[in-house]
Amino acid sequence: MTRKILVGKVPVGGSAPVSIQSMTNTQTADINATVEQIRKLTAAGCEIVRVAVPDHAAALAVGEIKKQIEIPLVADIHFDYRLALTCIEGGVDKVRINPGNIGGEERVRAVAEAAGTRGIPIRIGVNGGSLEKPLLEKYGGATPEALVESAFGHIALLERWGFRDICVSLKSSNVPTTMQAYQLMHQRSDYPLHLGVTEAGTARMGTLKAAAGIGGLLALGIGDTLRVTLTADPVEEVYAARDILKAVGVRREGPELIACPTCGRTKIDLIPLAQAVEERLKEIKKPISVAVMGCPVNGPGEAAAADVGIAGGNGFGLLFRRGEVVKKVPQEGLVEELMGLIEAL
Repeated sequence: MTRKILVGKVPVGGSAPVSIQSMTNTQTADINATVEQIRKLTAAGCEIVRVAVPDHAAALAVGEIKKQIEIPLVADIHFDYRLALTCIEGGVDKVRINPGNIGGEERVRAVAEAAGTRGIPIRIGVNGGSLEKPLLEKYGGATPEALVESAFGHIALLERWGFRDICVSLKSSNVPTTMQAYQLMHQRSDYPLHLGVTEAGTARMGTLKAAAGIGGLLALGIGDTLRVTLTADPVEEVYAARDILKAVGVRREGPELIACPTCGRTKIDLIPLAQAVEERLKEIKKPISVAVMGCPVNGPGEAAAADVGIAGGNGFGLLFRRGEVVKKVPQEGLVEELMGLIEAL
């Protein structure tokens, strides 16, 4: 079991639930836009949010943003250690740095001491695309071993000053490399791990890579918090993260959609029906399973484990609860009837 840190009031590591993170894509200095996006992320299920801090204006905005949001705020810092100090002074809940790119030991010490005084954890973010040249030469590229050695080098910089309130990420855009790096780190350290596949891509491919990499690690019992990185609206990252956690059985919150793939027996336009149900389920918080099946003969039986569901026929559908048919309804009213049954649970 990993050690536990606190990001604001959210525990990460130990026996704490795996937490969902995302990152804003607004200009952080634009306080109103950033706060508005964070509120949307929070409503979608985000539990920890990160903002980029590229300059002094962004660092100054962090304190005001923190006052207006409900979830813990993480400052993402590169190169200038003074930005980290400003964010810590402003009340940020966590700092993400790469200790190797913010200057000499005294600068690392300044950040470690400021964070330690305020009880603020630091995430060491190792990235395959920005690995140190000596490690690239030693290992012949951004290998899992290179990522792990980089992480331990950065950990040593912080531990030198007595700072151990640390979370680690080892991200690569290559799924097998990412998975192997996290497995090695899990074997060699008890620091909590922030999971992610970096630069994963657009919503479709990025979600697939995250599901394979992050989901695979979670299924092995590895990982304490995660971010799905997508070239998309950050809200989509949160939805994808929630779905991955449910798919691997790490969480049971909110609805799970079960839908058949369609075949020649399908007598209803199932694909848009399933999509409509999936969209409506975003409004539901109950931990239930919902089935959308294309065949009224086998549908209720095949989805008997579902709490509720619908099975389509030729112009009609069957509404069922735990495998028992409760009502036959016209096709055009299926979604509303299903939502009504869900509300009654």
